[in-house]
Amino acid sequence: MALDMGMFETINPSRFITFTIPSPPLSHHDHRNDNHLLRVAVLDSPVQLSDSLAQPQVALMFVPKHREHDWIFSTESGHLQLLLSCHQFSRLILIGDEPTTDDSPDLPITTKHDSFDQKSLEDSVKPLVIALSRKFCFDKNGIYNVPLLSYEDNVVSSVVLEKCVGDFAGEMLVEDVEIESEGGECPKREFRRRLRFKRMPNLVQTEVKLVPEAAISLDSVKIGGKVRFRPHIGVLVHVYLVPMVASCALIGSYIGERIRFGFRPKALCVGVGGGALVSFLRTQLDFEVVGVEMDEVVLRVARQYFGLEDGEFLQVSVGDAIEFLEKLAHQIVGKNPDSFGACSLKDGNFLDNSDRVDNKFDVIMVDLDSGDARNGTSAPPLEFVRKDVLLAARLILSDFGIFVMNVIPPNRSFYDMLIQEFREVFQELYEIDVGNEENFVLIATGLSIVSSGSDCENAFGKKLRLLISGEYMDSIRKI
Repeated sequence: MALDMGMFETINPSRFITFTIPSPPLSHHDHRNDNHLLRVAVLDSPVQLSDSLAQPQVALMFVPKHREHDWIFSTESGHLQLLLSCHQFSRLILIGDEPTTDDSPDLPITTKHDSFDQKSLEDSVKPLVIALSRKFCFDKNGIYNVPLLSYEDNVVSSVVLEKCVGDFAGEMLVEDVEIESEGGECPKREFRRRLRFKRMPNLVQTEVKLVPEAAISLDSVKIGGKVRFRPHIGVLVHVYLVPMVASCALIGSYIGERIRFGFRPKALCVGVGGGALVSFLRTQLDFEVVGVEMDEVVLRVARQYFGLEDGEFLQVSVGDAIEFLEKLAHQIVGKNPDSFGACSLKDGNFLDNSDRVDNKFDVIMVDLDSGDARNGTSAPPLEFVRKDVLLAARLILSDFGIFVMNVIPPNRSFYDMLIQEFREVFQELYEIDVGNEENFVLIATGLSIVSSGSDCENAFGKKLRLLISGEYMDSIRKI
């Protein structure tokens, strides 16, 4: 069926259209067969221009070579995340090789250093781009003005280990990647394992460092080869997890005293994902950890691929985090724990066995994203900052405990609203700017913190500084 090009003369919020065209020959040396197709995807932003008289802007992006199967480029949700990351554009046109069903998903894919004649392709598709944006692709002087955007990340090569579907998270994949490290002229080779969800493919849910199971020179190692890797849970590589752990420095003296008198500090982690945070708190800082994860398949993946191991001091359950918090809070105030209905925990039955879970935690850490690509990449979900949920969290904090949340604000007003909600429940607020122009770590306390000046002198403070960047510990700011 012929495509009506007239439909592209207006911006229709959230309209998403894909089609294929024959791939133009790029040079005399282009030996691709005549059946080679390009996939064209056109997405209009769900966000309308604040100035109704302003002319919408259109941008073009070519899919990096060999990345046409990646959900970032092959799905509407990935396309939307790309578009929303460039706020000034109302339409993003993606052009790349058509994904085929012939390629085995478990074969390693090299992405860096594979190039194509981008200028020739841009010239070849220019008439198509004009047809897809005729009213928006020329400036007031009649000059063609469709910026060519490029997608850059640090992935050198990757291989998908498994794709699966969870009841809550939906489609997800586990992949091993080699990344470019920042090492100057002689960068070190680094290998990571990642968990990504199809609903927000640009957001890495979990990332852990990989090391070969056997002692071997990394020069001979490649992703997808014969060398077997294992996750190294003793370090944190996900950019915002180190600042989240650094928040413990605020109550370092309190935690150190608990340890000195023979008590383990206790942490509740809301949103387990691949388990990097819960594993680190348990194995490196000797916390007793309880984790709550909504999706049972995610926990299965965490145990199989990311080194998560349940034990005496690390217990994770499948269940709704808000129900979990509220039920524990009701147990504390002596009300009927069933007043909020049944909580569908499957693995630990924590809420029905008070002997297994002491209801007070020294640290509560929340790492949940909104789960809706239409809002861009944002965290936490709005329902998790309702006043009743925050009150429940404060009730289950120990007197000198901290409530720590990973925040990705889609805009400043969201962050200001979040801070205001916290101020109505908690005594003091602190923040750590992760420094990636995206994440903030928000820290709340039930009581005012009185610094003893010895947080870095006690054994816990010293250990914490050895394990993570002291830079984040020193950058905690009261707000």
